[in-house]
Amino acid sequence: MRILFISHAYPPTVGGVENQNYELARWLGKIATVKIIANGRGKKILPLWMPYALLKSLFLMPRYDVIVLGNALLAHIGWILKIIYRKPVVTVVHGLDLTFKNWIYQTFWVGFFIPRMDKLICVGNETIRVAKEKGLDAEKLVFIPNGINTNEFIADYSWTAIEEIFGRKLVQEKILLTSGRLAKRKGVAWFIRNVMPKLPENVLYVVAGDGADRENIAQAIQENNMAERVKMIGYMEDSVRDMLFHTCDLFIQPNIKIVGDMEGFGLSVIEAAYCGIPVLAANLEGLKDAIKDGQDGFLIEPEDVDGYVAKINELLSDDVKRKDFGQKARQFVIDNYSWDKIAAKYLAEIEKTISNQKNT
Repeated sequence: MRILFISHAYPPTVGGVENQNYELARWLGKIATVKIIANGRGKKILPLWMPYALLKSLFLMPRYDVIVLGNALLAHIGWILKIIYRKPVVTVVHGLDLTFKNWIYQTFWVGFFIPRMDKLICVGNETIRVAKEKGLDAEKLVFIPNGINTNEFIADYSWTAIEEIFGRKLVQEKILLTSGRLAKRKGVAWFIRNVMPKLPENVLYVVAGDGADRENIAQAIQENNMAERVKMIGYMEDSVRDMLFHTCDLFIQPNIKIVGDMEGFGLSVIEAAYCGIPVLAANLEGLKDAIKDGQDGFLIEPEDVDGYVAKINELLSDDVKRKDFGQKARQFVIDNYSWDKIAAKYLAEIEKTISNQKNT
């Protein structure tokens, strides 16, 4: 199997799609021949990178059996390659790929280019629901979750690392963590305003990451006098991420419903679960695919203040029970979300797509 993999969002640029595309291409490369054309310089360079990616693809495509697009934003490139070379195009579809509020994108990409792809691999069942709502062919849609590289996150960290973040000695404190891109849908500001005031004084909240909702979160901290209980640490290196995942008590993903935006999957929650941290996530969109209630975390109804407070207090009150559940969650992630298993599912769908085209 020879795969030409094209990604407009790739490391060293930071983000969930970037990480997913990187790991997918890397693990597919272990079981197939994969050539990668990728943009790792961010969105600003896209107007220049898109023509470059198309020209390079046109030159390389005769050597490959199938095109895999890491994001549906590239569907126009896939459409051109499909017309010229008559080879199948498989597209990974993330939540925003279908909900992005721009009439040009909705008209031409969602209305024309994306429907002409041969296979649409959605990272969440909510993405499939939205795709069907927008009239995409249900037979082309398949759900495959994001995966986790179980070779990462292996380390041993001490509690003093958390103390350095807060700049003081911590004795009886319990640490909650949210990490990732700070979009409004992540619900961090809502959590600070509504849940944190109802939690015990020894509960501290670390917010790791950066994004468009940063100022709103900072305002929520100020409004509720939470400067001593909430710490924003901004963008974090992998070493800091790993330290937090191994020393915090709970991981919180309190997403809220935002029109025109959605959580495609929620990679951070399975990364946290793999590190043995119990996860509390909103019962919303792609988080419902990542977290199976009672197995690798707990689902709380969106904006249910009492639900979050009760579950957090329950888990923080029993260290043994919490740690035992963390180990159970870790094993669930290994069994269901390891990238070797996820990549095999992708390859099976790619092979099926090629076979179907040959038979038509």
